[in-house]
Amino acid sequence: MKFYKLVLALILFGACFSGVAIADSYSITISVFKQSEAVEPFFKDCYGYAVFPTIGKGGFWIGGAYGEGKVYKNGKITGASSLTKLSIGFQFGGQAFSQILFFQDKRAYDEFTSGNFEFDASASAVAITAGAQAKVGTEGGTAGANAGQINVVQAETVYRKGMAVFVHAKGGLMVEASIGGQKFNFKPN
Repeated sequence: MKFYKLVLALILFGACFSGVAIADSYSITISVFKQSEAVEPFFKDCYGYAVFPTIGKGGFWIGGAYGEGKVYKNGKITGASSLTKLSIGFQFGGQAFSQILFFQDKRAYDEFTSGNFEFDASASAVAITAGAQAKVGTEGGTAGANAGQINVVQAETVYRKGMAVFVHAKGGLMVEASIGGQKFNFKPN
């Protein structure tokens, strides 16, 4: 029974930590992503994007993540989104990160904003920070440490199924080899 209480505590900690974001955190997060040479071109060519300033993630065999974000089209906020993730497998630790999803075209934007959207376990994101992690996936398979640098690009990405995902690690350490996916909820303004 103690095991489940620990997992619940880690998930709640991540959820609470992700809500610390102040109103201006969206502008700051967008600015951080725009400073990356790999990410900056996506702002020019995308149909829209979703920004999650802080996502808290934690786990011990069973893990979870939560974050709240805003969805943009033509530089204007069109709604709010929340991200949840549950995973199972070898994992322990906790971390906080920012995430941005770019929508290549109207179809991808409409799919994401249809209400409930889910990335399967094979989706992955490119990390734009320096450190031990080279790839962050929604399925897990990560081990990370962050040096806090935003100018080091470790991998390239292209749109897959009309979407591209980038992650900026903020802190913490998470070791995992787990299976899970990210689920997004969207509420229009």
